[in-house]
Amino acid sequence: MYNPNLIKAIAVSFLMVFLLVAPHSAASKTVTIKIATLAPEGSAWIQTFDDLNTAVKKNTNNGVRFKIYPGGVLGDEKDMRRKMHVGQIQGAVLTSAGLSGIFSEMDVFQIPFLFESYDEVDYVLEKMDAFFKKGFADKGYTLLGWSEGGFIRLMSTTPISSLGDLRKAKVWTWEDAPMAKAIFDAANISAIPLSLPDVLVGLQTGLVEVVYAPPSGAISLQWFTKTKFMTDVPLMYLIGGVVVKNNVFKKLSPAEQQTLLELCPKYMVELKLAIRKENLEAIKVMTKHGVKLVKPSKDQIEEFKKLAANAMQHQTGQSFSQKVRDEVIAHLTAFRNSKN
Repeated sequence: MYNPNLIKAIAVSFLMVFLLVAPHSAASKTVTIKIATLAPEGSAWIQTFDDLNTAVKKNTNNGVRFKIYPGGVLGDEKDMRRKMHVGQIQGAVLTSAGLSGIFSEMDVFQIPFLFESYDEVDYVLEKMDAFFKKGFADKGYTLLGWSEGGFIRLMSTTPISSLGDLRKAKVWTWEDAPMAKAIFDAANISAIPLSLPDVLVGLQTGLVEVVYAPPSGAISLQWFTKTKFMTDVPLMYLIGGVVVKNNVFKKLSPAEQQTLLELCPKYMVELKLAIRKENLEAIKVMTKHGVKLVKPSKDQIEEFKKLAANAMQHQTGQSFSQKVRDEVIAHLTAFRNSKN
């Protein structure tokens, strides 16, 4: 028997279910941001990202999460940039070489002997943070936070204390780092280009005899097991950054965007402090395992610096601009003068 009141009650019930359940279902949908990195599993980088991922999921009610692809499983940084471009991944943790492939002004951080301390690095980054973030934004990326590898040193199978020593050895160069190539070309060194994952095999087979990395990186990548010497001169500061595609970031709600912009820098600061501590401890670990520290003379160090300065004169204007270089130097000078 037809009962209009019953039909009406059922219709109202369905409407209530729709209003209550549909928004909940939409809200429960999780956005997964796939991020690639060269950092190996078990490193401070991956541990930090695991902690960050937990915090992001908690603060977005599981609305956003990261999926990390560690250890270069998706290729070198050039491969990561290509995969971001075609949408296979949405973000990456890149070093200065990889970042400069997006925004070329980042090459200014690859100038050898530019920084003398972490305090200088932190000061310059604070002053120029907005400039670099805008540069990435204009290229279609959101910079979520700065990270770092630390100060790079030479690792070798034979002692390297001078340019003469370097010219006699089989020197590796990262194939995704044109700035390093420019320096080696200026030094008349025929460096051997290899992707980062291939370096350990290169050391094992004798294809290369000299590599360069921050101390903690040399341990994480196991390069120190195939080298006997470390040249105890900080050559260059290795900066890093976490970037995601703008089109992905803008799909997040304003609250979710704000969560990432607050949490990522916080955890990257914690990572930087951990990396700095690890680099100090790494030198002790390597020397304990038989790696000998090579200490060049003051004249030999000046020879390295003079060569690097000449090489950078040719690079200025080709990758980073004279304007950006001058601005970085001005901030450095101001900082150093404030300490005198």
